[in-house]
Amino acid sequence: MSDGAGDDTTADAEDGDAPIHIEEPLSVEDASQVIEKHGFLSWLGVSLEELEDGRAVMTLPYQEKLTNWVTGTVHGGVTATLIDTCSAFALRTRLDDPMNTTLATTDLDVKYVRPATGDLHVEAEVIRAGTSTGVTRVTVLGTDPDGETKEVAIGATTYRLFTDSSL
Repeated sequence: MSDGAGDDTTADAEDGDAPIHIEEPLSVEDASQVIEKHGFLSWLGVSLEELEDGRAVMTLPYQEKLTNWVTGTVHGGVTATLIDTCSAFALRTRLDDPMNTTLATTDLDVKYVRPATGDLHVEAEVIRAGTSTGVTRVTVLGTDPDGETKEVAIGATTYRLFTDSSL
């Protein structure tokens, strides 16, 4: 499984746009460019709101195209993608070379707490960022039909980290 946050910051977009050049440390603006150029994440409509040392926050507005056709609740695969992607961005803030390290998801744990029926707010926190492995913990909040914000999922990820010398 890929981390969803993009591994090649100099790759050309499908539409032929110029490559993205990322300055370090990784900023919300730079990471948002990666999301914009990433076909799947762009299509989802995910936004990176905050990015700081060991922490990332993303949002995803409720969209009918992302729901289960019978219930109208957000598909669980979308929630899992948000957990994986937000985690990857949070982890990159702890890496020596954040955009030249390849992340491979080795474990993605999602516990669905209640149906997601509105906009989603995702917060990922790095638990450990070692030389070959990274671990995160994630909370996904949503708005219920009564307008209350509640946990809709909790998750954790583990990544194998690859630098040029470890490939």
